[in-house]
Amino acid sequence: MFRSCVSQASRSFASSTRAELHTTVIRRAKPQASKKTVSKLQSKVDRKHAKDANRLYVVLGSEYNKEDKWVGCDLQKTVLIAEDVYSQDAEHRVLQLPEGEVNVPSHVNFGIEGGEEKKLLFQVLPTLTVERGVTSFDESTVERTKVAMEEELQKANMFARVVDLRNANAKGLAYENRRRIIASFSTPEQPNDTGRPEVQAALLTFQIRNLWSHLLQFRKDVANRRALRQLVHNRAKVLRYLERLDRDRYEAILPRLGLNKGSVEGELVI
Repeated sequence: MFRSCVSQASRSFASSTRAELHTTVIRRAKPQASKKTVSKLQSKVDRKHAKDANRLYVVLGSEYNKEDKWVGCDLQKTVLIAEDVYSQDAEHRVLQLPEGEVNVPSHVNFGIEGGEEKKLLFQVLPTLTVERGVTSFDESTVERTKVAMEEELQKANMFARVVDLRNANAKGLAYENRRRIIASFSTPEQPNDTGRPEVQAALLTFQIRNLWSHLLQFRKDVANRRALRQLVHNRAKVLRYLERLDRDRYEAILPRLGLNKGSVEGELVI
């Protein structure tokens, strides 16, 4: 009886095995979708990209792969870029005088502001210098005045080349940018108001962007990474104080700095 059971079981197993190996069974079988395996290296790269996107949002104020609000904002228009300043194609303004002309650079160093100060230095001052020594008028006065005016125009052109912003180093350019930011974000009633929250936030944003571009070039600069975190949190403190002080001023300053609310409010992870 045991032998009959064993033989019957072996026959049933052989028949089922032959049925599984038959071609019709293979044709009728449903194809299984292949599993997409992600390597550990790729998953690590994906996590790094997600972390970088979050860091970029907090530091620069715009979301990753979305519209960059920095382009066209007031701060971006105020700040001078080194490539534009140091280019040889920088425009010069020519002041026409009766005795000649003075080539005034478009960007001037040492805190010289606006057209009034340029006019005073390069147009009014040479004429006053020539007229200072004239006490009497005779036949030779006109000739001596003409020669003296030519000398003063030559000095004015030399002085214009000296105060050209292209002669400044990185510190001189940073000083000029800070001066322009303070003048742009202050009110007409209180010019050069460095204690104004809008001015402080603009100066901090300028420092943050400079330090970010430095860290993109020197990624192992650990000390400046910590300084970047401190600057970002200091900017958030200033803007949150402005929000408590005046909500309208807070909402008005964010687009001027090219920032979103998410880069200021909530937890900032850098």
